[in-house]
Amino acid sequence: MAALTDGSGAERDADPAEGAEPAGVGPAGSGVPDDGEGSAGADAAPPPRKRGRPPRAIETDAVIAAVQRLFAEGGIDAVTIERTANEMSVARATLYRAIPTKQHLLGILFTRMNEDLAEAARVVTQQPGTSTLQRLTGLIQVQIEAAVRMRDYLFIYFDRSRIPDSAYDEWRRWADSYEHIWINTVANAIAAGDLPPGDVRLTTRLLLGMTIWVANWYRPKEGISTEQIQARALEVLGLAQAQAATPG
Repeated sequence: MAALTDGSGAERDADPAEGAEPAGVGPAGSGVPDDGEGSAGADAAPPPRKRGRPPRAIETDAVIAAVQRLFAEGGIDAVTIERTANEMSVARATLYRAIPTKQHLLGILFTRMNEDLAEAARVVTQQPGTSTLQRLTGLIQVQIEAAVRMRDYLFIYFDRSRIPDSAYDEWRRWADSYEHIWINTVANAIAAGDLPPGDVRLTTRLLLGMTIWVANWYRPKEGISTEQIQARALEVLGLAQAQAATPG
């Protein structure tokens, strides 16, 4: 698991006041001469300093788990540095040194979710022994499941200010890569006759639009399950019958 540090790349003591080096004074054994008479003057070597507490690393997985719990409890407004630190049972200053703003908290969470989605997409589209149809339907199901699971984080599509610029730029690169997985899968499905002939990029974006938009309208209280949405999407696209007719 990755550990976060402050912006300099170095982990610092949890309390800057403890173990701090007095300005202009080197540690014992640094070569500062002693006058040999026990003098307390300027040439006397200072006593060994008392070391502070060892730094506490902030684990990325622990941050993400804490933010997810807060989000589930109270939405985006519930996510703060202070409440995240409380969830993790660490000092606010300790967390702040590694993650300075709420934007950064959300950026870390959003990046991880996208990485997980891309990995799931690669798994279903690179599975040995699967047909083009199975890869396409698997990809559609992965995206719908992700839309339901990530529905509370749809804000990124409408308000990029919620995450740092660096996280947004990374997301744009990720989106291009993720779309490429879809384009390849759709192109193969069209070539195999699983989808009607047509422009591959246009077809891909229509499919993505349909599946991503589930995040906007899905409401658990309506009693519609993820599996029902997946099944109906395949029926609408004419893929359910083809999938049922595929041997194996």
